[in-house]
Amino acid sequence: MTDMPTADEERERHRKLIAAEASALVLLDAIEAEGLIAPGRSEREVEQDILRLAEERFGVEKHWHKRIVRAGANTLAIAGDNPPIRIIGEDDMVFVDLGPVFEEWEADVGRSYAVGGDPRKEALVAALPVQFEAVKRHFLERPDISGADLYAFACRSAEGAGWRFGGAIAGHLVGEFPHARWPGIKHHGHIRPENPTRMRDRDGFGRERHWILEIHLLSPDGAFGGFYERLLLGA
Repeated sequence: MTDMPTADEERERHRKLIAAEASALVLLDAIEAEGLIAPGRSEREVEQDILRLAEERFGVEKHWHKRIVRAGANTLAIAGDNPPIRIIGEDDMVFVDLGPVFEEWEADVGRSYAVGGDPRKEALVAALPVQFEAVKRHFLERPDISGADLYAFACRSAEGAGWRFGGAIAGHLVGEFPHARWPGIKHHGHIRPENPTRMRDRDGFGRERHWILEIHLLSPDGAFGGFYERLLLGA
């Protein structure tokens, strides 16, 4: 049995995860500055350009999950889906979901774009961080909350704001690469209906668990969706 981590070790793990996220957000900013997300480009072209940019400018050689670029109707799909590749339209919703690894620390960030300036799509983009903060507040106010309970709240909060929650999960664990190989029941590392365990329980190594919170909102008519994710307890 390994020794329990010290408070300093726990703080250092959290610091490194925050630093990895900060680097990933700079990568997202660079994607925007390069104009990679534009009408007439395919999701695959954007994804390949992101791979190149991440390696050339940020030294990223590993991604702990596939790079996801979704446009139009594909923004309704969840991460595990593989819908047909789309061309970004003149008036499309687009989102990017990245999982780069920085110095063996996993980041997971997502951001959405209303390419054509449609007011409904812009409203969804604006709603995503608002819903993130609402779900985060709910977590902070309930020390014993389970993954299932937080997922249920994310759905209720989205519906109360006039949207539909589109994710099969509302987040997951993150940490040293590859966290997917850590011991434990897989769905206990997700914010999902099938996880009755306390989110603040320690992991299989006796350490604090660090969570990514995912907000996937759909328009009321199911025509398009948006995605936003960050560390639940980030900077």
